[in-house]
Amino acid sequence: MTTTEELVAQVNKILDDIGIDMDGLFEALHVPSIAYRIKENLSLLEGLEEELSRRVGETAPSIRFSDRSSRDPHLQRIYRKKHNRVLALERLRSAMTAHKMALALISANYTLFMGKRPITINELTRENAERVKAVQNPVQLGRVEVLPYLAYSGDVLKLLARESIAVRETFKEIKSRLREKGTVRTRGLRIEVEYWENNRLKKARLDLPADADIEGELRKRYGRRFRWRVLSFVKTKGVLINNHYTVDNLSLAYAILDPEKGAEKLGLDLFRYYFLTSSNDRENLGLYPDIRLCIDCHYSIFDLPFRNEPGFRTGHGSILVMRKCEMEEALVGRRKEISSIPNHLLGGVLLYGMSAYDEDRVAEILGIDRDELVDAIKKFVISGLHKTLFADMKKFEKFMPKSDRAKQFLTLLQG
Repeated sequence: MTTTEELVAQVNKILDDIGIDMDGLFEALHVPSIAYRIKENLSLLEGLEEELSRRVGETAPSIRFSDRSSRDPHLQRIYRKKHNRVLALERLRSAMTAHKMALALISANYTLFMGKRPITINELTRENAERVKAVQNPVQLGRVEVLPYLAYSGDVLKLLARESIAVRETFKEIKSRLREKGTVRTRGLRIEVEYWENNRLKKARLDLPADADIEGELRKRYGRRFRWRVLSFVKTKGVLINNHYTVDNLSLAYAILDPEKGAEKLGLDLFRYYFLTSSNDRENLGLYPDIRLCIDCHYSIFDLPFRNEPGFRTGHGSILVMRKCEMEEALVGRRKEISSIPNHLLGGVLLYGMSAYDEDRVAEILGIDRDELVDAIKKFVISGLHKTLFADMKKFEKFMPKSDRAKQFLTLLQG
């Protein structure tokens, strides 16, 4: 049985070898072969992570290791060994995250075929990988171009040190934006109410939306004999991606991909991610591990793709994403009425309805086909859901039926 130090050395050697091998893997872009190699690497790393984490545990590097007042060489050796073990485990987990992100990116953007039969990445083997064909999906999620720049060896800082100053500055910018906690948004009020019931004074606490008519709502519940006071505000905040391995890999990949506009490209990809997918999709995709399923506060990275537009105001991108998430909740239970509209086109329809963009601009922002978007808007209008979700329906008027007979049929259809 190997000692822990031998296992640490083995882990570091394997990760070094993976870093060298992956450099040449992307020279000939054969997606099935890339996917097979990444899958095999991940399987190996998962076994090592399980064994190393069992031995090392979840302890952080020792603080005393950096304490120069401690001159005992035996203690220093113990702290150094502990420090190296934890660093190896951190490197291993960073590499695993890069591999998982790469597999999710390939799965989201390509369909693999063995002859005419679609297959999954798990069905790839050394023998059949060369014979499998990858067909790119019509809608792009994430950005396939970042695949060569993820930290497959787990050495984010070592890889960054090889790059130019411009890349390092962009890396710091992206990382700072992904680590920001967002602008706090008041979601509601926590209220204490005193009221009379059966000639007895009672107390109750309840939460109401921030924009609610408090007096009217309480009058409905408790009649006219009550008094209330605000206990606290219900607020939300938090980071967009709660995983520093994901943040490091995204920051490195997009900074190397485009040192000038890497942050803007990532902002656009994240914006598209929320609009082209449903909440259920985001639970299973794995493109950005530990990203929020929906957002409820402002993040500056969503503003970057729109900051050069006329009339731009801070929070523009975040507000659109928040409204998309709210509309997803409103459509729960009604999705069958528009079952013929796929999720990516439904996102385009919602963006069209909630913004000032026309159908051409929406198609450009989301990277979807303009004619398919127009067809989806027409189906959405026929369902009548535009009257439920949007206060202003003027934008949808041009997609309404023109003939009297068609209008009568639509009226009957919508009840």
